[in-house]
Amino acid sequence: MKSPSKSYLFAGFTILAWSTVSTAFELSLKNFTPLGLLMVASLTALGIITLLRLFISSPIVSSKISIITHLKLSFIPGLLNPLVYYLVLLVAYDRLPAQEAQVLNYTWAIILALLSVAINKERFRSRDLIALVLSLLGVLIISSKGRISSFRFEDPLGTALALGSSLIWASYWIINMRDKRDGLIKLYYNFLIGSVFILLIVIFGHAPLLREGLKPQLTTLIPAIYVGIFEMGLTFFLWLKALGYSKSTADLSNLIFVTPFISLVFIALILKESIAPATIIGLILIVGSNLYQKMGIGRS
Repeated sequence: MKSPSKSYLFAGFTILAWSTVSTAFELSLKNFTPLGLLMVASLTALGIITLLRLFISSPIVSSKISIITHLKLSFIPGLLNPLVYYLVLLVAYDRLPAQEAQVLNYTWAIILALLSVAINKERFRSRDLIALVLSLLGVLIISSKGRISSFRFEDPLGTALALGSSLIWASYWIINMRDKRDGLIKLYYNFLIGSVFILLIVIFGHAPLLREGLKPQLTTLIPAIYVGIFEMGLTFFLWLKALGYSKSTADLSNLIFVTPFISLVFIALILKESIAPATIIGLILIVGSNLYQKMGIGRS
């Protein structure tokens, strides 16, 4: 049953939660390495998703599909998300200021649109080109801190990783859209596979999980657990609920672009980062280019 009020309620909570995640990433990375944060967060998310399935009295295993089939269908998506996507993104956050990493990551929407054009063999329209140019201009402004003429990036690798995470997420999203299984079933098996491989990397790679000299403490775990709940686990479920109640998926999806603006407020207030004018200008260009393309302005 469609209910706009319930849809916006679920969407509003989800957007607010996602807006805090960049700050939680930075707080967690003061104690954890990117791999350590990913391990705690992904296991937390897996636990949350499992509890959600039990809470709504829906079985983890569909009677129509075997466990082996579920695992096969989720193998590639599970490697992409949570393993590859979040590992790349967290390394980017580890290298860049939170404001830069989170804005650059939001280029995933324009990349998703362009990949969809390529995969579906649609015509590349003038608005696609304009949106791409505006988005790239935003990336240049943010990465060069407004010094476009000198074309000198503060951290080229960090920038590449943040942009690379967008490509990974867009690829995952396309694969996920073609999978017709129940949303939480997909999430469960994706995170099950991803978490298993994360644990294998931790066990056999002997990679450090905590920053040098730190010891595990409850206060150390809290931000990482928060990431698992409000970035990976609960919020995906709430967003699915919002989409289910919505009469217009397109209108609801556009609300996602409010997230990075709210996120900058949390970054400034909690992390005490001084928000650079270049970040705001770049963010407006990136978000504006996505909305421009989605709304079909300036059709060829």
